[in-house]
Amino acid sequence: MAHLNIIKLCVGASSVEDLEAWQRQNAPYWAKGTAQHITRMYPKRDADILGGGSLYWVIKGEVLARQEILDFAPVQGADGISRCAFVLNAQIIRTHPAPRRAFQGWRYLEAKDSPPDLPRGRAAEAPLPQELARALAEMGLR
Repeated sequence: MAHLNIIKLCVGASSVEDLEAWQRQNAPYWAKGTAQHITRMYPKRDADILGGGSLYWVIKGEVLARQEILDFAPVQGADGISRCAFVLNAQIIRTHPAPRRAFQGWRYLEAKDSPPDLPRGRAAEAPLPQELARALAEMGLR
């Protein structure tokens, strides 16, 4: 059986570089080689995600990157509310851009519906203008 992924809006980031910078800034608070994302809801299908699933990040209306999900951990906020920490591999992997409408929270994402990773070396290329990349993706050419 193929693994299950999660997709989430990357609120506050306008680029993958913004996400990388935020995670570098917060790295001292996490275990070495990991990053965390705190959310309210704990995934009921956690067993389908662990062991290969990723968190796919939607940035400015497009899936642009993913991070492997290593674990889920309960955390309690300063407000006393229980939440879930998605424990992620710190490595951010860029994906082929895939348009995605805005939504709240996170959603499950089947492996077959997940955009492929960019080939090694392409992640360092200057990105296409967003409107051109979106148009190419909608035509299935990207």
